[in-house]
Amino acid sequence: MTHHLFVTQGNSDIPRWREAFPLARDCRPAMARAQAGKDDHVWVMSNVDDWGVLVNNLSRRGAIVAVLSYTPDSEEALQALACGARGYAHALSSPESLRQIQLVISNQGIWVLPELMAKVVGSTFRALGGESRVHEDTLAALTARERAVALSVAAGNSNKRVARELDITERTVKAHLGAVFRKLQVRDRMQLILMLSRQPVTEDLERDD
Repeated sequence: MTHHLFVTQGNSDIPRWREAFPLARDCRPAMARAQAGKDDHVWVMSNVDDWGVLVNNLSRRGAIVAVLSYTPDSEEALQALACGARGYAHALSSPESLRQIQLVISNQGIWVLPELMAKVVGSTFRALGGESRVHEDTLAALTARERAVALSVAAGNSNKRVARELDITERTVKAHLGAVFRKLQVRDRMQLILMLSRQPVTEDLERDD
């Protein structure tokens, strides 16, 4: 049986967690280390001491881990993903959002707050080698404008900024980005940078807006 564990310091029990997952248990880090196993869903608060070490430990044993923060930011999101978390969200997310996050990460997807996604994508793309790692044959199926949009998005630019840089409308950016996703057979920005960097692409249910 899959368990849902919410790892807190003891004063972060939020009723909406119970509403999302009625059988979830609130526990301390030591209990999570002792009880969490393969395929268990563990939600770790980022105000827990040494939360990164805990996330790394749990993810290595096969637990599906998401990090929750009261003050989410892109650097912490990157740290969470680097430690093995599959999700990063606001601690006050609605029950509906928590269930959606659980669905995505349990299907091998990655969940990051939409407002942080562009920064996370850009930082990840640079860490993977950036544009210097992109092979021409990967972009061969794209038009010149689609290629420009793809590379600008991979660099971490929002649709609004891409539109400003290329002197086109945001609607046109979305249309080009949709064409890029279809041609490269990816679902979102994160899969796009993995494809451009020649990294393995896993199934991801989080779609780009």
